[in-house]
Amino acid sequence: MAGFALNDHNGELNGGDLLAQTLKHLGVEVAFGLHGGHLDAFLQGCEASQIRLIDTRHETVAVQAAESYAKFSKKIGVCFITANSGFSNGIPGLATALADRSPILCITSSPPTRDAENNSLQGIIDQVVVVSRPLTKFAYRMTNPEDTPRIVKYAMGVALSGAPGPVLLDFPIDVLFTPVHKPLISWGSVSSPFPYGPGPHTAAIEGTVELLNAAKRPVIILGTGGNSKEAAESLMKLSETCHMPIFDTTKCKISFFPSQFALNGGASSALALLPHVGIQRPDLILLLGARTGMFLGGRSGAIIPDKDCKLVQVDVDGAEIGRTLPVDLGAICDVTQFAAGLNRHFETASFQGSVDTKWVDDVLGLKSLPSPYEQQAEVQPSGRLHPYHALKHLLTFVPKESIIILDGGEAPLWAGEMISTCSPSAIVKSSGGLGFLGNGFGYALGAAVACPDQTVINLHGDGSAGFHFMDLDTYKRHNLNIMTIVVNNYCWGMSSNGQDLIYGTKTPTRPVSHLSPVTDYSLVAKALGNASAKIQSIDDMSPAFVKLLDQSGPTCIELVVDDKPIHPITVSMVGQTDEPGMVVVPYYDNVPRAYYKS
Repeated sequence: MAGFALNDHNGELNGGDLLAQTLKHLGVEVAFGLHGGHLDAFLQGCEASQIRLIDTRHETVAVQAAESYAKFSKKIGVCFITANSGFSNGIPGLATALADRSPILCITSSPPTRDAENNSLQGIIDQVVVVSRPLTKFAYRMTNPEDTPRIVKYAMGVALSGAPGPVLLDFPIDVLFTPVHKPLISWGSVSSPFPYGPGPHTAAIEGTVELLNAAKRPVIILGTGGNSKEAAESLMKLSETCHMPIFDTTKCKISFFPSQFALNGGASSALALLPHVGIQRPDLILLLGARTGMFLGGRSGAIIPDKDCKLVQVDVDGAEIGRTLPVDLGAICDVTQFAAGLNRHFETASFQGSVDTKWVDDVLGLKSLPSPYEQQAEVQPSGRLHPYHALKHLLTFVPKESIIILDGGEAPLWAGEMISTCSPSAIVKSSGGLGFLGNGFGYALGAAVACPDQTVINLHGDGSAGFHFMDLDTYKRHNLNIMTIVVNNYCWGMSSNGQDLIYGTKTPTRPVSHLSPVTDYSLVAKALGNASAKIQSIDDMSPAFVKLLDQSGPTCIELVVDDKPIHPITVSMVGQTDEPGMVVVPYYDNVPRAYYKS
């Protein structure tokens, strides 16, 4: 059981071969990356071991494709980036994977070990100690090929355990090209199964049951830690037992809940509306696999009430429990196991609570509230389409059960208001916890490879589209079913509108917030081999979509819209006020103005 059979492939087994065969043995089927000569021994090994290689036009896209592949396949994502220059380009991907808790294994390389600290080709930056360790859960430079099976299995275990995240292994070029001395191979636990996740503490189950039995207005808020079929099945059973609505953070929502599930409340942001529509707020929230912070209203109390509400927080990372808000009960546990534990309890001791069913109906009805923009004209005074109406009409043509990747500032906010019209199987806000733009290209790539039978919609503002638009070439070379939609308002919408809110008529300047009015994304997409269309009116939509959906491979739509009105989320994030005693701090809480005695 210690190791696995090796294949010399009619040649001498080297470090790159052993690395590829180790990954294959551990279930890796695909790797994303960009070529570099340092990695050739490994890449040849992947070809021989039948690991599919998806090459991109930028290393960040490769790392983020691995991240997305992990989200959708429920396997570890694997990427490869070459020494120093390629590694530096991949840093944003490592950062997003750490912030968003995505389990990926990044393979990189470096100059020969004998050339360390020698200013060698692509060897100036210490990739492991100086750069990678703060951005990963584990980073290690290999010193001999024989340790590969043991270290790779260990690294993958670190990536998958606790709060998932990225790990990085640096294989110096001489380690990859050096022949392997088989008797010295260190197998470690390469053939052992990965361990099971943490289960619920008995006292945590009993304490949660007590809170549920006492609550009148309980809800579940589900985060990415509950994105699995098994979690959905357990949570739906629990939800029905306790008549408790389920909301999600929408940060990365993979819909394992049937569209007809009666207690699906939708986005948790709707809970912020309750005081404004005369509905009482929850008196108990089960926060499952979700972290407090920007996606849940921060410390404002807008979504999770700061009084008269009990909070149960369940997460695989104990450091996240109580990080921002006080909790009444915390449990370090896998969401699926926690829900299953509650269900087992209620199978032997029936639910004793008395939930306010009218309140539940009222809360679920929030999804049906009409948009304030519904009665506004479809065409703005500028002659361009109103962004709400443009996206409302466009999304009706998107095939059901598509995967929707949202990237940008205001564009995904407008799309998010009516995205349920196309009944997507998954919604990913690709900007994630770091607020990165441009992630959508890698996320769309990873999703398309993991789910080849589904349409992937890669929706951007024209700002975020500029980051990695060249990877439409990648989509074409690999003939992937990705439709890129660029919502073009010729500016950085959230930046420009934020400046309008803050500076108004005080100053006419709007520094670096506008983009070129002549850029034609549909033409660029066509040049990259993607069938494309430019839409400037509602009447253009149906014929354009019908034509593009008949195409095989990637497509692109450029949707031209106005930059007004300002989306209400932008207004709330900027927090503009004329109160003289406050200093406006855009995108954060305003602070009192300091006064000093003379």
